[in-house]
Amino acid sequence: MHIASFAGVQDAARQIAGRAVRTPLIESPALNAQVGGRVLLKAETLQVAGAFKFRGAWNRISRLTAEERKRGVVAYSSGNHAQAVAAAAQVLGIDAVIVMPADSPAVKVEGVRAFGGEVRMYDRYSESREAIGEEIAASKGSVLVRPFDDPFVIEGQGTIGLEIVEQARAVGAAPLDQLVCGASGGGLLAGINLAMAAQSPHTAVIAVEPRDYNDFQLSIAAGERLTHAPAPGTICDALMTDRPGELTFPINRRVERVETVSDAEVAAAVRYAFRVLKLVVEPGGAVSLAALLAGRVETRDRTTAIVLSGGNVDPALFASIIEDRFTPIA
Repeated sequence: MHIASFAGVQDAARQIAGRAVRTPLIESPALNAQVGGRVLLKAETLQVAGAFKFRGAWNRISRLTAEERKRGVVAYSSGNHAQAVAAAAQVLGIDAVIVMPADSPAVKVEGVRAFGGEVRMYDRYSESREAIGEEIAASKGSVLVRPFDDPFVIEGQGTIGLEIVEQARAVGAAPLDQLVCGASGGGLLAGINLAMAAQSPHTAVIAVEPRDYNDFQLSIAAGERLTHAPAPGTICDALMTDRPGELTFPINRRVERVETVSDAEVAAAVRYAFRVLKLVVEPGGAVSLAALLAGRVETRDRTTAIVLSGGNVDPALFASIIEDRFTPIA
C-alpha cells in the first residue's frame, strides 16, 4: 500500500507540473503594518477550479491506468474537491460522478456541471456520503477518489508546502517562523506537514477550524480522532467534516496547536481580503486570515505564511459580507 511521504510530495510536484498553477506567494504592506510582522499569503484562490484541491485530484486521477479510466471516477465533496475531480476528469476524458450535499453553494454545483461532472445530491444530516460514494463506485466499477484520506491526494496538496518554502526563500523571507492553515479532513494540512517537517522543521504549523466544527482541536487534545458536538451550521461550508481523517490525523499530530474562529471573524476576513488585498476568498478559505486578524496568532516581529485555500463563494453570501449585511448564526 502506498504511504504518504515527503518523497511522494516531491514526486507529486513533478506529476502536477504544467497542469496545476504554481500560485503566487503575495505580500500586503497594509496587512504587515496592521499585524506588526511579515505575512506571506499563498493564493490558492487562483488555482485551477478556484481552490487547492486540484493539486491532489490531478495527482491521484492522472495516475489511473487506462482500464481504470474507462470505468470513471466517483467522489464526494461539498464543493471544492468535487470541482477539482470533475476538472481533472474532464482533461483526461474520464466520466465523473460527484456526490454533493443538497445545501452545497450553487456556485460549486454549477462548477462541477460546467466541468462535465454528474452530480448526485444527498442530505448531509440523514445520509452518509461515504456510503453513497462507495455504492456508486461498486455498482459502476469506478475508482473512488476520496477528498483527503488518500495518500496521493495528501501528497498533491503537500506541493503547496514545497512552493511556500521555495517562494519564501526567493523573497528573503526564510526561515518562516510559522505557517497557518485551515483544517477539515486534514488532507491539505497533512501534505503541508510532510513538506515542512522535511524542509523547514522549525516552522510552527498552526491549524484553524470554525468554532463549532472543532473536531481537530478536540482530537489533538485527546490524542485520538473525535467528533465535535452537534453544530448549528457555518458559512465555512468547505470545513464541515465531523472528524479528522484516518490517514491524515497521525501526520497532523505534529501541529503546534489548533485555533478556532467564529463566523463573524471569518466574515470580517473575507471582507478584508476583498477590500484591502483585492482578493475574492471563500469563508472556508479565509480561516487562516481570520485567525490573524482576530489576534489568535501572534505575528508581531515574525514571518508568517498563511494559505488562502479557495475562492468559490456563493455570490449572494459574498455580497452580504462585503456590504456589511451578513448576520452570523448566534
